[in-house]
Amino acid sequence: MTQTGLPARRTAHYLLMQITGEGRLMAELIADGAMARLDNDDRARAQRLANDALRGLDRADRMLKPYLKKAPPPHVMNALRLGVIELCGGEAAHGVVNAYVEIVARNKRTQPMKGLTNAVLRKIADEGPAGWDKRAVPLTPGWLRQPLVAAWGREAVTGMEAAHFAGAPLDLTAKTDAEAVANAVGGTVLPTGSVRVPNAGQVSTLAGFAAGDWWVQDAAAALPVKLLGDVKGLKVLDLCAAPGGKAMQLAALGADVTAVDISERRMARVSENLQRVGLTAKTVVSDAFEFTEDGFDAILLDAPCSATGTIRRHPDLPYAKDGSEFGALIDQQEAMIDHALRLLKPQGRLVFCTCSLLPDEGEVQAEEALARHKGLTIEAPHLQGIDPDWITPEGGLRLRPDYWADLGGMDGFYMAVMRKPA
Repeated sequence: MTQTGLPARRTAHYLLMQITGEGRLMAELIADGAMARLDNDDRARAQRLANDALRGLDRADRMLKPYLKKAPPPHVMNALRLGVIELCGGEAAHGVVNAYVEIVARNKRTQPMKGLTNAVLRKIADEGPAGWDKRAVPLTPGWLRQPLVAAWGREAVTGMEAAHFAGAPLDLTAKTDAEAVANAVGGTVLPTGSVRVPNAGQVSTLAGFAAGDWWVQDAAAALPVKLLGDVKGLKVLDLCAAPGGKAMQLAALGADVTAVDISERRMARVSENLQRVGLTAKTVVSDAFEFTEDGFDAILLDAPCSATGTIRRHPDLPYAKDGSEFGALIDQQEAMIDHALRLLKPQGRLVFCTCSLLPDEGEVQAEEALARHKGLTIEAPHLQGIDPDWITPEGGLRLRPDYWADLGGMDGFYMAVMRKPA
């Protein structure tokens, strides 16, 4: 950080305000230039501080509650939350308190509350990390926690929340040799074949990045392609392909890949990623429903969804969203399954997957697809490293963040292989 740390802290405060107050996602804010004026170190620290605050928001609020007669305005509350995160992370009280007092004072509406900010943060500094550590794991916001408890039970959700709070290590998919990649980057090979790297630092500086030996992909996200088994020589469609991890997997396995995504910017990233790793695929910018080429041996549909399975890596999600878009997403997923099945050859296979923890975006979609399409079947998954308990009654695969707790967890995913009738 700079000497005062103020640029990074002000940016972290801005990010928190936009996410919790305006419902904007971190990725959207970064793409719009929220951190463009910061140097590289401050940019990384601002994002890390905002993410740490989002992961610990519920715990920070519990620490603050005894010192607040009523909730202050959001501008002040978010400054206090960030202060709690830093003070309980061991940062020097003098610099932290002064910085957030200044952030509060710079706003004309909240300037009179700089004294409150100073007093509360100094009390938090007295509690320090010990006060933080004795609090419970932060709870997921109620709008999401309630349906998760209904689906999986309180014990499972508590485990998910622990995984969300811990964050996610870096997972890599090797182009050819996972053991060689693990040795080069100081990682370990997971039971399903992904490489996990703790405390990875800057991704582009890891061994093998420039050579294209691997790409970043959560271990759970790497499994849908593996469900297809041997795809060498098959004509395979990757529908909703960005950022391209699954297209690269398919290409590395020898498939004739067509990658489709509606976003020109995101598809440019897919092309860049393919070029970096030395793989080829046909890339098409198109709405999924407007893409009508058929005759595919297999289709991978990673459908747009609530993304509730990715909170380990995207802690902004439960604060930027409120669930109001879920109904439209579920309808879209249903229509996409039907469209994808039309593009398959007879006896072709469709892998439907979503990075969601909600059964309505996973198990229920598969069950309803079976009911809509006579002769459609689901093939039971046979994959290295999976627990048989993860296989669902209809034949899909359910992954959750609380799985592999001793290894660092995984994203929440649902996936199923649907076989089109002859």
